Amino acid sequence: MVKKVGKFLYWTPRIVSIMFILFLMLFSLDVFEGNYGFWGTILGLFMHNIPALCLFITLLIAWKHEWVGGFVFTLGGVLYIILSINRVQGYLALAWSLQIAGPAFIIAGLFFANWLLKKKTNSIKQSKS
Repeated sequence: MVKKVGKFLYWTPRIVSIMFILFLMLFSLDVFEGNYGFWGTILGLFMHNIPALCLFITLLIAWKHEWVGGFVFTLGGVLYIILSINRVQGYLALAWSLQIAGPAFIIAGLFFANWLLKKKTNSIKQSKS
């Protein structure tokens, strides 16, 4: 049973974060609506995808060091909420920002849970030997 939970906690944050990063990258497709030319479009795609690229780099690091993924996805969610509240005031801003920050918090929680389970199983293995 622990082995199944371990596999679930190992793969779920990685798969969900890949899906989340791809979802964030969809928002950059609005660059093609403008008449920016080739290099303007390339620059626009790059600028729109900076957060997704940062999360992708975080995912690569978090593949081995889960606490990094938990920390950065939490930080990203909090940062998004702060920036959204500065743009739109009131409860609408919180509800609106939780649509993006919520999945980031869930991914962070899964990374932290995986990190804690890995830490616990490593301490059990060390105490047995």
